[in-house]
Amino acid sequence: MPPPADLVRLRHMLDRAAEAVEMVKGQCRQDLDADRQLNLSLVRLLEIVGEAAARVSEATQRQCPDIPWPAVVGLRNRLIHGCDSVDFDILWNIPADDLPPLTAALTAFLAPPEPPKDTSPSASGGT
Repeated sequence: MPPPADLVRLRHMLDRAAEAVEMVKGQCRQDLDADRQLNLSLVRLLEIVGEAAARVSEATQRQCPDIPWPAVVGLRNRLIHGCDSVDFDILWNIPADDLPPLTAALTAFLAPPEPPKDTSPSASGGT
């Protein structure tokens, strides 16, 4: 079980990634150029996902091999430090292409474990 701080960070990643996916629904690529609020909001949500990922412990990261940790953190660094060279075509594709697998991996990892099934004869109605 990951430490509580990691669970909070993983939940931040999941919530902000899901929010980014929802934000672009019904929008088109040109909206990212025309709507400054959409542009800034999407960038900020992705920064938060990356910042939270950077703060997840290495031990927990090893437990979630389906998450591309270096890519998620690298995107955050690119957005923060390379703000004058962000490719908005790439940025636009992230919610459609990269975030759904990320949210699926996070959801699966954060799901409570299912209790073991009782396979004893009394559980199946036998005697």
